[in-house]
Amino acid sequence: MSEDFMLDTDDLERRMKGAIASLRTEFASLRTGRGSASMLDPIQVESYGQMTPINQVGTVNVPEPRMVTINVWDKALVGKVEKAIRESGLGINPQLNGTIIMLPIPELNEERRTQLTKVAGGYAENARVSIRNIRRDGMDQIKKAKADGAMSEDDQKIWESEVEDLTKKQIKAIDDQLETKQAEIMQV
Repeated sequence: MSEDFMLDTDDLERRMKGAIASLRTEFASLRTGRGSASMLDPIQVESYGQMTPINQVGTVNVPEPRMVTINVWDKALVGKVEKAIRESGLGINPQLNGTIIMLPIPELNEERRTQLTKVAGGYAENARVSIRNIRRDGMDQIKKAKADGAMSEDDQKIWESEVEDLTKKQIKAIDDQLETKQAEIMQV
């Protein structure tokens, strides 16, 4: 390979892994019929003039598999937290008990499970698109270096092959995670 051009494959891989980490976060927010503290991560509450994640206004616990509780630290925020959960689209009806908000996790029916697998598929597709955009950035760098005369055609093929291999590896990781999440959702 030419000494004039060095593609930062570590940077490409780091950015691709960032897309996969984002996918994991999105998957964690999908309800699977069991309670999980991470399912509340995307929900923000207006607290003292700014939007704040729920886990920063109270303690989130999972005392049993089908129940999540939030012990809100400031009594004035209890109503706002409850409203944020109702409007979040999680399909959970919060129950108040003083400063504790209880979230009973209802059993998922077959139709809702199918919907959630489609949502998971959409999240995975967005992650794949991100990976492909990162691949395109790498390929553009390679083509520019070739056009500038910084590498030979053989070197260009080697670099392109390396970027493709990295992309395929990351897309496979996304597909594996999607398969696992869909199986988890469909499990009764």
